[in-house]
Amino acid sequence: MSIALLYERSENDEAGIKQTAQQLGIDLKFIPFRKIALTISKKDFSAKTKGKDYTETFNQTAVVLNRAQSKNRRLQASYIMETLGKKTLNTSQVEFICYSKLRTLLKLWKANLPVPKTVFVPCDASDFMKNHKEIHNEKDIADLFQTEISINDGIVIKADAGTHGKMIMLSKTREELLTNIKETKPNIINPIGVVAQELVNKWFYDLRIIVYKENGKQATCHNKALARAGFKDFRTNTFLGNLVFEAKLPQSVTDLAIKCGNTLGEGNNAWIFALDAMINVSDKQHVDEAFLKAQLDLAAQAYLPVQKIKADETRLTDFSAWNSKLEQTFSMYASSNSYQKVKNIIDENIENNKNALVFHEANSCPEFWENTRLVTGLNVAIPLLKTAQSLIN
Repeated sequence: MSIALLYERSENDEAGIKQTAQQLGIDLKFIPFRKIALTISKKDFSAKTKGKDYTETFNQTAVVLNRAQSKNRRLQASYIMETLGKKTLNTSQVEFICYSKLRTLLKLWKANLPVPKTVFVPCDASDFMKNHKEIHNEKDIADLFQTEISINDGIVIKADAGTHGKMIMLSKTREELLTNIKETKPNIINPIGVVAQELVNKWFYDLRIIVYKENGKQATCHNKALARAGFKDFRTNTFLGNLVFEAKLPQSVTDLAIKCGNTLGEGNNAWIFALDAMINVSDKQHVDEAFLKAQLDLAAQAYLPVQKIKADETRLTDFSAWNSKLEQTFSMYASSNSYQKVKNIIDENIENNKNALVFHEANSCPEFWENTRLVTGLNVAIPLLKTAQSLIN
């Protein structure tokens, strides 16, 4: 029996997992889940694309690495595979929790873990009656939010199942709040209701922390995090053009992250998460902001060659050679004076404010090859494959 990599499209993360599996001597099977027709009939089952029959691959698979990027497809894939008697990483139970920001936060809150103040109103911004009359609920929802969170401090509206910063909107006035609530129509990334959160003064960066557990072993937290940094937007997501830096984690933070992982993965023998966290720096900004912005501008210039390599389409035809160029170019960026200065500012700020950290999201299928691996030194493909292996035995 083998491990199968289930994916929608073969991107850099999937190519990295394949390369790492070869290096570790792991026989990895492949399931292009997005275009497979799954058929059930009486006692029969088949899995086929237009050009290939994957039924035997399914039969020979013991553990599935579920790397479907769509949250909906990933949740569906885990449930299907488990129904077929396969073990999945992560399980459908974990995927159900991580699918929703609110469900994740409720789970962490119940375990007394630090999360931002969050308000959920199940009502949608507008409803339609049977006579097609539209009822607007924006003002009532805004009133409920403002009762709990001061608009002067900022209220963040979030899509409950959103990714990459989509539909995350900041309100600093009543008018902005009403406008943003109106934008939250029910859809695939915001299935029901409206979620609001206090604006955490994270200064200019947030953190992505990797935690994982192999079957039969204690959970592990990597001691370096990916810091996503910049002043381009209150959202520091890299998809919005922010930079990446290494961040050293104090022991107290890694201990908290492990508790988060154990809470979200409760009842499961193996799991892996990328936890997103922010530190409420408040007014404890220990360096001049003009100096910091100047260093970020210099770092952005040093990062341009990395961006150029990332956009190089040769990754599709010669991944190994492209990856070597990416590593060399990133090493030059990480050795630049501006990178080191910003990194040191982040490290000092985390150490000084480690007790003000809050966790705000958990990713069950984190992207890692282009940023997390290069910044933290952790090839996430290794714990992915080793946790999967641990489930076979």
